[in-house]
Amino acid sequence: MSPTSLATTLQRRVINLGAMGLFLGQVLRRLPHRAARAGTLAGLVVAIGSRSMGLMIVAGGFVGAMLAVQFFDTLSRFGSPSMLGAAVGLGLIRELGPVLAALIVLGRAGSALAAEVASMRGSQQLDALACMAIDPLAYLMVPRLIACLISLPLLTAIFDVAGLLGGMCIGALSFGSSAGIFLDSAASGIGPADVRMGFVKSVVFAALIGWICLGKGFLAPAVRGTEDVSRVSADAVVIASMSILGADYLLSALMS
Repeated sequence: MSPTSLATTLQRRVINLGAMGLFLGQVLRRLPHRAARAGTLAGLVVAIGSRSMGLMIVAGGFVGAMLAVQFFDTLSRFGSPSMLGAAVGLGLIRELGPVLAALIVLGRAGSALAAEVASMRGSQQLDALACMAIDPLAYLMVPRLIACLISLPLLTAIFDVAGLLGGMCIGALSFGSSAGIFLDSAASGIGPADVRMGFVKSVVFAALIGWICLGKGFLAPAVRGTEDVSRVSADAVVIASMSILGADYLLSALMS
């Protein structure tokens, strides 16, 4: 890559980042003044959150079972198999629960949000709203961002509970561990700080999903067909995935 093309690419990246920052600022400025209608918000929460519950339960159960298998072998080597519940619970609540729940919601609902808004941009629905003196940021973006902020923490909690149940079942069926000992270990090992970390991560990840997916769709240039819509959706998923993983590291480092 020549220096000129590299400079052009960097300039374009900086411009895109600045546009995304301005988009976020405009949405946040409208947030306190725009009360989404209850029916609209409920429908968005159902679309983003309720329809992902089955995925969360199944994925959480398998992840909890996998953690139980991995941790039991390690804990047995050090003579502490009774701490299986605490190990599984901490792994879920502090790290895997928020991250995996966010990635699942991103793949299922975040990509759909980006494609939906990009399609509105391509069909000039956003311009039509502006012509009717309806602010598309307040009318469309704010309710969707609020729905993300409501849905993901709840889905993360469902994922964590399903993971604990999956780990408990594997501990009881495969390793002969008592369910009571497993739950007692989890209750004694998980503290308020751990739950707080998981909640903060889920809220931050929800904000990132809403911001990036909605912003990429809203700011998408020259959307002329399904190929452009799929490109916008794929870019949003990739960028949001990397942002979630980076934010997870930063939050873990700051809150540990």
